[in-house]
Amino acid sequence: MNTSLDQGIEQAIRGSFDRQGLMSTLGARIDAIAPGRVTLSLPIGPAVSQQHGFAHAGASFALGDSAAGYAALSLMPPGSEVLTVEMKVNLIAPAAGVRLIALGEVMKPGRRLSVVRATLWAEDAEGSRRETALLQGTMIPA
Repeated sequence: MNTSLDQGIEQAIRGSFDRQGLMSTLGARIDAIAPGRVTLSLPIGPAVSQQHGFAHAGASFALGDSAAGYAALSLMPPGSEVLTVEMKVNLIAPAAGVRLIALGEVMKPGRRLSVVRATLWAEDAEGSRRETALLQGTMIPA
């Protein structure tokens, strides 16, 4: 897979991300953008936690959905937008730590639908990561 991304597409992804109120509210940021792959993260704290102190499943889903969506957008023609058609989540471990990380990847790009996945990890203060969720779904150009 090509590892360089057109600057216009990267700027479009960053601009779209900056317009997402939910990502801003959660304190999420873009860590990396490459063709078919986007990594997002957010701090795990009171604003995104559930009653046990873990990152809430809703925060995990939102971060994974956005990472996968932007991964799909990275392979679409300039000027495109993207929407989620459907997304399944498997929560495989509590998201305990200081940071939640989501890697979105395109598994099969398509003209109308792209199959995507996101893998999420919780990172502790020492930098150790534990896989916490897997998402799989489809995206469509908007």
